[in-house]
Amino acid sequence: MEGHDEKKPDYVKVVNSNQFKKLMHNKKKFIVPLTVFFMIFYFLLPILTSYTTFLNKPAFGDISWVWLFAFAQFIMTWVLCTIYVKKAATFDKQADQIIEDQLKKGGTTK
Repeated sequence: MEGHDEKKPDYVKVVNSNQFKKLMHNKKKFIVPLTVFFMIFYFLLPILTSYTTFLNKPAFGDISWVWLFAFAQFIMTWVLCTIYVKKAATFDKQADQIIEDQLKKGGTTK
């Protein structure tokens, strides 16, 4: 596009900025524990059903604990997804602010 003189951020400067490093640190601090929790909760069902009989006991009438645990996995997935989407929106705002700050500092390329 000729005549299009929009400034673009210098992404090397963005990546090397302290703001970006802090953003990445905060993302890791959020994502890693959630991922670990999800993986443990997810793989706990097949492990417990394969190696124990604890979940085979009735919880309510004919409904055993394994059914409640399996249903809880669906709930856990939706809850974690909702939490992540809301938190990701704040990360996006922070990333936009970092780019805006870099553009103000003159860290641009054409």
